[in-house]
Amino acid sequence: MLAFTAHQLVTPTETVEHPLLLVDQGTIADVVARSASSLPSGVRVLDLGHCTLAPGYIDLHIHGSAGFDVMDESADSLPSIERFLAGRGVTTYFPTTVTASMDQTLRALERLATAIEDRASAGPGVQGRAQPIGIHLEGPFISHARRGVHPPEHLLVPKLEVFESLWQAARGHIRVITIAPELEGAAEVIAEASRREVCVSLGHSDADTQAAERGVAAGACHATHTFNAMRPLDHRQPGILGAALTDCRLSADIIADGIHVDPSIIKLFAQAKGLEQTVLITDATAATGMPDGPYRLGSLAVEVKDGKVTANGKLAGSALTMDLAVRNLARYAGWSLPQAIAAASRNPARTARLTKKGSLVPGADADFVALSPTGDVLRTFIAGQECSA
Repeated sequence: MLAFTAHQLVTPTETVEHPLLLVDQGTIADVVARSASSLPSGVRVLDLGHCTLAPGYIDLHIHGSAGFDVMDESADSLPSIERFLAGRGVTTYFPTTVTASMDQTLRALERLATAIEDRASAGPGVQGRAQPIGIHLEGPFISHARRGVHPPEHLLVPKLEVFESLWQAARGHIRVITIAPELEGAAEVIAEASRREVCVSLGHSDADTQAAERGVAAGACHATHTFNAMRPLDHRQPGILGAALTDCRLSADIIADGIHVDPSIIKLFAQAKGLEQTVLITDATAATGMPDGPYRLGSLAVEVKDGKVTANGKLAGSALTMDLAVRNLARYAGWSLPQAIAAASRNPARTARLTKKGSLVPGADADFVALSPTGDVLRTFIAGQECSA
């Protein structure tokens, strides 16, 4: 058994001063104040000094980092991405596909399924890397009108048989799917995906209010990168944004880089969705953590310059890291650091139904970060094992 001590710990809903975090075989055994408990005999203590312990971050929507894309066929791709993520406080992530040909998509799903299964059998703390726990399927069931940079020739009308082909290729590891609810056949796919406990997220959509409501009624429970790739808000026909901002049945995520959404709108979003339903994502690409220049997003050529990733002049994912997203949310929305941390840990865990992640409580996985007072990631631990740089 290991015991970790620090200046304080956020669960993230509660703060424990001078905590004692007990970890047994990768699982949190207890969280107490040092003054309230004595150590069991034989416990090794690691004092992390004047820092704050917080749950490891969870990224529901990420295409790549460190020069690699999750759809790359290179054997170096996912390990490189995972080491980069761990250094930025992400302990769990959902590799996210971008619309491509069906053959390319099926091959990518098979590779990602193998990676998820291999990591599950090897243990979550292997080689100090973030753990892929499920696949986020972004496309092909999205709107031509709001496709962003997704290739129009590969967009598909939602059909159960196509969803089944994708599901079989992923061997059941699809955990999130972004879909436009206004498309013919969307309600049937939403209902079936929900039945399989997939988080169905409304996005890349030109839906009006009625179509968005049909999607929620069919089982959608989330909204993808709110404001981006959505019909703009209208005061007489609020459309999908009206649902994303006001429907308590939907949690919603946002890219808090100050590029995709203005800081004032991030504050508005946080006020609308509140502390429980605000979720941070990065939508990061291979350009994340890299110098300006050309990169890939799936099969697309993109370019990063001054922190902005574009393809043919359109935004194409981001170069955002989750630790910066947390700090930005706190600054833009006027939230405390623990409140912003919850949007990157507890809230995405709830959205994706990850019952053992996102909080530092007994019985949860011992995935946590050590933060400076300003929210910089100092150290990252997965299953109680430190991730080396």
